[in-house]
Amino acid sequence: MLRILCLALCGLLTGMRADPGALLRLGMDIMNHEVQRAMEESHILEKMAAEAGKKRPGVKPIKGLSNMKVKDVITPVITLNFLPGVGIFQCVATGMTITGKSFTGANMEIIVVLNITATNRFLQDEETGLPMFKSEGCEIILVSVKTNLPSNMLPKVINKFLNSTLHKVLPGLMCPAIDAVLVYVNKRWASLNDPMPLGRMGTVKYALASTPTTTASHVQVDFSPLVQQQMGKTIPLTNSGEALEFPEGYAEGSSQLLLSAAFLTAELALLQKSLDVKIQDKMIGELPPQNTETLAGFLPEVAEVYPKPKPLVTQIRINKSPKVTMTSGKSLLHLHGTLEMFAAQRGKRPVSLFLLEVHFNLRIRYSVHENWLQMATSLNRLLSLSRRSSEVGDFNEKELINFITDYLQEAYIPVVNDVLQVALPLPNLLAINYDLAELDIVENALILDLKQA
Repeated sequence: MLRILCLALCGLLTGMRADPGALLRLGMDIMNHEVQRAMEESHILEKMAAEAGKKRPGVKPIKGLSNMKVKDVITPVITLNFLPGVGIFQCVATGMTITGKSFTGANMEIIVVLNITATNRFLQDEETGLPMFKSEGCEIILVSVKTNLPSNMLPKVINKFLNSTLHKVLPGLMCPAIDAVLVYVNKRWASLNDPMPLGRMGTVKYALASTPTTTASHVQVDFSPLVQQQMGKTIPLTNSGEALEFPEGYAEGSSQLLLSAAFLTAELALLQKSLDVKIQDKMIGELPPQNTETLAGFLPEVAEVYPKPKPLVTQIRINKSPKVTMTSGKSLLHLHGTLEMFAAQRGKRPVSLFLLEVHFNLRIRYSVHENWLQMATSLNRLLSLSRRSSEVGDFNEKELINFITDYLQEAYIPVVNDVLQVALPLPNLLAINYDLAELDIVENALILDLKQA
């Protein structure tokens, strides 16, 4: 069995966490997948092998070995282990066949099985601020060596030759592969700083709140998301006063993304103006005809002013930023605004009937599609209803509770869901497939439990 040695990927020093925002916990599942994929997709060992036999300026030929070529590179086996406060230990085991003319003049094959070890520090690029890996201290350790040289040759001569040859060939062949793989992995972070659009209303940028930290089971990346309107104004995240933390119970080595309710609230603030609507459809869903006659069934005063049916026009304005709240298993979207109802008149401007202050909340269902967070809502409860003004005389607004509740569910909630179709962007790094995530609502946060295909 091959001995597994380790490649260290060191973490940065612990920084101050910025609450509220978003937290990403990268477990062994994703880290192992990313490094393995980088090694496979870059085909770096095969490329290094192809370059091994070429003459390079300033590189002296190996004494006793000519026409050197490398073939039959074994697919690397990679195993990772976290080192708390330092980074990640990565174990790379591989092998190959080196061919050429030996000092005896005969064709020679050396079949080598080896482990590559190096220390790769997880740094922060000074120019971009992005995380990056940097390799140092690469070493090659031989596990086994077999050759077709005659067995009757002096063992000491053979061992000395092999030792000299392999120690000259392997570091120059294998260590650049480690650097090349890290470059490939680093590119997976390159889009992290790019602002992502939220419809046409603004952008979201997942800026790092602090340097990533490494524990015994994961690397944690803390974000201080920047939510900006189209004109550049930043929407602040409201601090709840409670530190964001991942709940217990997730499998060791697994990965999760946590999005705070405050962050989602800031994102939805970009959509506030889109939630203002005027609705003048005569027939809406399962509702009775939208006219003054129907309204008079709840509010008799309307019939006195409009004895003949007139079509209704409803104007809803959201005058406070939408707010997302979360408790275990339940997420609500709170909307505060006004609802003004008009009677339409042919050839004239609609006449106001009354203006109401409303506060209602919607139950939110979350899903992920094509790596964007989607939300769909349904009416949870009409929390308060008060009359600000009336052109049909004084009335008790409680008489309208059922009418307004049904109206919001059938007429307004579809509008909200249309607005939310723009979806919310998720961190763009390491080619994570968020579509596979399992979603869970906890206190003040939404958690995506990330999975690998």
